[in-house]
Amino acid sequence: MIRNRRTRIVATLGPVSRDADSVLELSKTGVDVFRLNFSHGSYDDHQLAFDNVRAAELAIGRPLGILADLQGPKIRLGKFKNGEKIKLEDGQNYRFELGDFEGDINRIPLPQPEIFAVMKKNLDLLIDDGKVRVRIVDFGKDWADVKVIRGGFISDRKGVNVPGAILPISALTEKDRKDLNFALDMGVDWVALSFVQRAEDMAELKQIVQGRAACLAKIEKPAALKNLEEILDYCDGVMVARGDLGVELAPEEVPIAQKVILRAARKRGVPTIVATQMLESMITSSTPTRAEASDVANAVYEGTDALMLSAETASGDFPFEAVAVMSRIAERVEKDPRWPELMDAEHADPEAEVSDAISAAARVAANASKAACLVAFTDRGTTALRISRERPLQPILALTPNPKSARKLALVWGLESRVVRDPKSGSDMAKMASQLTSGIGLTKTGDRIVVVAGVPFGTPGATNLLRIARAT
Repeated sequence: MIRNRRTRIVATLGPVSRDADSVLELSKTGVDVFRLNFSHGSYDDHQLAFDNVRAAELAIGRPLGILADLQGPKIRLGKFKNGEKIKLEDGQNYRFELGDFEGDINRIPLPQPEIFAVMKKNLDLLIDDGKVRVRIVDFGKDWADVKVIRGGFISDRKGVNVPGAILPISALTEKDRKDLNFALDMGVDWVALSFVQRAEDMAELKQIVQGRAACLAKIEKPAALKNLEEILDYCDGVMVARGDLGVELAPEEVPIAQKVILRAARKRGVPTIVATQMLESMITSSTPTRAEASDVANAVYEGTDALMLSAETASGDFPFEAVAVMSRIAERVEKDPRWPELMDAEHADPEAEVSDAISAAARVAANASKAACLVAFTDRGTTALRISRERPLQPILALTPNPKSARKLALVWGLESRVVRDPKSGSDMAKMASQLTSGIGLTKTGDRIVVVAGVPFGTPGATNLLRIARAT
């Protein structure tokens, strides 16, 4: 089965959706990549979900990707006496102290020394997803006096964000390292790193992964925006994680940040995911709000590779309906007569490599010859990725002998990936392209096909051939 849209859908599996029947139904409804959220669930839960995705993949006859999303370091308050809630009043002064003690209104526990390492006057701390904001007025090596800018209740283990500083902390916690090893041993296709601040965070992840999965950076801190270009040097993919990003940035800045991230990543040919609160009302409602529909549509107009559902499919009441609605919105936007103009409005300059020149030429050749589709023979997926970056309006069929590459490409805009043997010759290549595109309904007899490959066949990174063939 093939999708009637170029934009891909990522869905999070959870208590309501990780069983075999639900995974199969979600994949039929339109999910291309399934997310395992390691902030929740046991290893047994994730193994069950993984096995059910692989079974669904066999049932529907198309590769499905699996993304392991690591929790990352979460800075939190300590605990309070008797588990009580403490109300911080606007304009009042309070004291935060380093230590693992039970706090009260006089001493608020902040057990992470990393925050005190970057402490400075006028630094703001955001508590409980920004519901409470305090400002440092004085501090020492293990204490900080703060003035409340926006008051509210705080309680045990509420999260703390520090938007004005880069914390001296690895993006990989001890828990993340254990989760990463488990995910890689299972055989996931993508790994997402949370709370990336600098390029070194992604470099560390890639060093550990050693090519066993593609590595994706979640951009959810202002520091990551400042270091975006350097971070992209180490990325196979990037996520606009608007949850924590929306906590540390003003609301009016988040849409701008989204556009900046998407444009920078597309220029590099790095696949993108737009995530968080896309259809949040569908956790409890069978239909989305008009604002949510517009949000999803806007991301499609911006050319994102994929859209992501979180609690909507993990724990919501209407997981299948959420996927169906998201799919319909993407399909409708891509039928808008103005949508092709947006996709064609901006093309990155090809890099000084033969593969980039061939990929750019493939888009031009497909338009000039009125081809029905493009076919990319690829080993690691690089050729298909470069063609997708060009945003051709014809479908792209990525053919690879590597199941891992096919599953990785399930996240990428416009790509239908299939696992095949390497062609034996140029004529065999044309014959395979014709038969496969016809078999899945992309072409009919006589249609032109633009074929991109590397000679000798099966050699990674050897893209050097462009051919126009006819479907038979």
